[in-house]
Amino acid sequence: MDEYQARHSIVEAVRFLEEKGLNHGSAGNVSLRYADHLLITPTGGRGTTMRPKDIVQLSLDGSVQGEGIPSSEWRFHTGILSRRSDAHAVVHTHADSCVALSCLRKPIPAFHYMIASFGGITVPCSRYEPFGSKALAEAAVEAIEGHYACLLANHGMIVTGRSLQHALDLTVKLETLARQYILACQAGDPVMLGQAEMAEVHRRYGTYGTAAMPE
Repeated sequence: MDEYQARHSIVEAVRFLEEKGLNHGSAGNVSLRYADHLLITPTGGRGTTMRPKDIVQLSLDGSVQGEGIPSSEWRFHTGILSRRSDAHAVVHTHADSCVALSCLRKPIPAFHYMIASFGGITVPCSRYEPFGSKALAEAAVEAIEGHYACLLANHGMIVTGRSLQHALDLTVKLETLARQYILACQAGDPVMLGQAEMAEVHRRYGTYGTAAMPE
């Protein structure tokens, strides 16, 4: 896609997140790797007023190329995209269930096999650091290592993906799982899947979507 299409896809992603109730107002931010830099939502950006021209271009070291002021959380976007060759988009939201669990400062455990979608056997939670800070970026990069997502303590969630659509799909899935985990905890003590069971899920994910083969 050309740069205008990339910018337009970010605007559409922001609107999608707001329509799904995963972000409200100016909360959250989205970035997309493009060529040797990244494109990111502007500070205070809202889906109702955002246009492709408002998207800010950043180098991977964080310097603005062109005009605009990037999201205050640009540091963890550049931090993740500069370290993860498998990551091409980053989505950050303040989705309700993920925020609620982030306030417990605990990972989301393997209560459901789909936790494996995020690359491990849990979705980790970072340590707490102030929003917009370099320390928060460092905490986020550390927490998401080896995973496609993490919670930010007392803050929200971050998801990365092989493409912007992949990241959006995982964002919806993570909020759904967070809500289901809260419901399960309200009903009782969820039975967790063990290491061997999760290893089998990862093995099956490796061939998911291909023609079924006899076992």
